[in-house]
Amino acid sequence: MDNIAGKKSGLTWAVHISVVLLVALWLFPTVGLFVSSFRTADQIASSGWWVAPFPSEQSIQLRTAAPDTQVEEGGLHVIQGNLFAEEGQAAADVSAWGTSARDVAAHAPGDTVDLGDDGRLTVQANGDYRLESDTELSGRRGERVFLTVTTPPEFTLDNYREILGPGNREGMAKAFFNTLTVTIPATIIPILVAAFAAYALAWMDFPGRALLIAAVVGLLVVPLQLALIPLLKLHNEIGIGKGYLGTWLAHTGFGMPLAIYLLRNYMVGLPRDIIENAKVDGATDFQIFVKIILPLSFPALASFAIFQFLWTWNDLLVALVFLIDATGETTVMTKQIVELLGTRGGNWEILATAAFVSIAVPLVVFFAMQRYLVRGLLAGSVK
Repeated sequence: MDNIAGKKSGLTWAVHISVVLLVALWLFPTVGLFVSSFRTADQIASSGWWVAPFPSEQSIQLRTAAPDTQVEEGGLHVIQGNLFAEEGQAAADVSAWGTSARDVAAHAPGDTVDLGDDGRLTVQANGDYRLESDTELSGRRGERVFLTVTTPPEFTLDNYREILGPGNREGMAKAFFNTLTVTIPATIIPILVAAFAAYALAWMDFPGRALLIAAVVGLLVVPLQLALIPLLKLHNEIGIGKGYLGTWLAHTGFGMPLAIYLLRNYMVGLPRDIIENAKVDGATDFQIFVKIILPLSFPALASFAIFQFLWTWNDLLVALVFLIDATGETTVMTKQIVELLGTRGGNWEILATAAFVSIAVPLVVFFAMQRYLVRGLLAGSVK
């Protein structure tokens, strides 16, 4: 009686909660990376990304004008002005201030503090100050003042200009197009080849078909690391060497077993009557494949395309072995980010921007084609 109308079992709620938690675990880091890519280094160092949309408080150190700017007013020696203008900073609201690093929020705006021989200092909420003394002020620098200010939310595109702008030092723009050059052909080629092979294994009778299917299934569990060095030696022997062509062929070979397995399982589940009727009408195998099988197999094709695109885009190992040379002209984004970690380890805003640029294209591809993902993955699982 647990599944009576209008009620949901406890397992259903557990599944829903688990899905929500998994989505949150995936979503929060992605949103955090996106927000951090628009923040400055000081903002990232002083606060978390979740407070970025809200005004924040921070402590800054400024100085009054130098004593040589003092003027005499009614027997008092006075220095006055605006602390933000003195340092060339943007104006902000002062919520507290102090004259010692041990207590930067000792006083409220408008309070007058006795500095002993250095006079009396008053700081207003807008940063205006007045330093007055009964005797002439001396020294080469102004008085230190610690301000607790409220700053509005601030975002910048400078990180993206530095990463993707013309003549950028990081080389990320070039690496972005290098990655596209690798990924697009390495996604299309295995789909085209595997589609023909899957149709043959699903609907054509020929000797050894069962052995070929078994071989494809067996290749699914073979780690690609075993084939890297032998395949690179083969490329060198036939004159391909390191380059885009060798990388495309390597990704095609490594992705082919899953592509054939996934597409074959989907095609074998298509209605047999459609294919037999087409043959009765005189259609050839090629016509059946192009005009019937491919349109009906689009969910499976899109499903594999998502996987292959993501794997190829995020790949570093195959690119290091078959593509990247000493000149760095063919560096892909994964390798470029690794170099940023070594040379710009403290510039988190640059690293966050580079990382988000790297995941932006896969996110677009995934969300554009995700409705076909489950349909393709479940292909052939139910008869």
